[in-house]
Amino acid sequence: MTPTTDRTHRTVDVLVIGAGPAGLAVAARLAAAGVDRVEVLDREQHAGGVPRHCHHTGFGLRDLRRVMTGPDYARHHIAAAIRAGAVLRTGVTATGWAAPRTVDITGPTGLERITATAVVLATGARERPRSARLVPGTRPAGVLTTGQLQQAVHLHHQSVGRRAVIVGAERVSHSAVDTLRRAGAEVVAMVTDQPRHQTHPACHLGTLLRHGIPLVTDATVAELTGRGRLESVRLRHRDGRTAAVACDTVVFTGDWIPDHELARSAGIALDPGTRGPAADADFRTAAPGVFAVGNLLHPVETADIAALDGRFAAAPVLRHLTGVPWTPGALPVRVEAPLLWVWPNRIAPDGPPPPRGRFTLRTTRFLTRPVLTVVQDGHTLHRGRLPRTAVPNRPFHLPAGWLAGAAAHGGPVHITVD
Repeated sequence: MTPTTDRTHRTVDVLVIGAGPAGLAVAARLAAAGVDRVEVLDREQHAGGVPRHCHHTGFGLRDLRRVMTGPDYARHHIAAAIRAGAVLRTGVTATGWAAPRTVDITGPTGLERITATAVVLATGARERPRSARLVPGTRPAGVLTTGQLQQAVHLHHQSVGRRAVIVGAERVSHSAVDTLRRAGAEVVAMVTDQPRHQTHPACHLGTLLRHGIPLVTDATVAELTGRGRLESVRLRHRDGRTAAVACDTVVFTGDWIPDHELARSAGIALDPGTRGPAADADFRTAAPGVFAVGNLLHPVETADIAALDGRFAAAPVLRHLTGVPWTPGALPVRVEAPLLWVWPNRIAPDGPPPPRGRFTLRTTRFLTRPVLTVVQDGHTLHRGRLPRTAVPNRPFHLPAGWLAGAAAHGGPVHITVD
């Protein structure tokens, strides 16, 4: 570790790491509430997070009650945080922890060490690249994630090829279609390992009518081929058939994982489902004074849901600043297959309910009006049927009315599907 004498050591009231919608929203609320020293750090050169390079509309409906493009949405939250009195610093990377709530950072001004009364982790999530998906084949150019595609087209104005295959059929996959079309590329196929698409029917129908893109279901990418530049994608269907699709670009969409490295390096327990920090309804982790918000907790929800997280988290952060004892919910909430994860994944039966009075879940496969059962130590706390189909890569919700019936000193709570 670099000696302390080599670093500038400062203290702040709240240190927010990550200047996306969640981080900016919590910073704006805290500064507006009178917290003197609220500082927001981001390793990117510009604040705003993912929305700043998503030029399509659809942002802001839930938190701002209006529809905006991604860059306009990012600018709105940046302006709100600055106007409230928060300090934004970009091009600054948190490299590790020197002590509880003390973070080492590096940036344009050199090495620093910042100690905060409260640290808010808002580092977001990212798509798994081709390497993490273990897709075999050569290593040609033209292999991207949605984030890389949007940055190449909207921020750097680069060419991305002529014929593209999109791997995934969820909301962000359709965003990739629009970006590719804007860049002059033809989308020759959208591929999913599910039996049908996972976005809202109106969205999928609109894409189909506008662009006529074939949707290949029950298929995975078996191999990439090409020397120098991608030449084709070989698909493997569920029945074992294979087929090659000629293309010079492939975009891997979805399949999100939280940017949890900083949380993990602090020794903060991670939830086995979300793989983000285990946290309760007040966004508290197991580390005293360390909160987590946004898509670091639930990979991945829309930007406005992440921003609402930031708003909701401001109140428990304020309570911590006034000296309220740190007693995060310690009772685990776990899911069983085919459910993928649940958030909040830690509860205190006598504590606050989750934001909006509900738990958020994900599933790995389509479930037609499933019956969800909540059990603790063999005792059924809740049993009810969802009114609609649960769809992979889309959230669905479980009312939190059963929370008061959980035993504070009992075993883990399990959520299952009949």
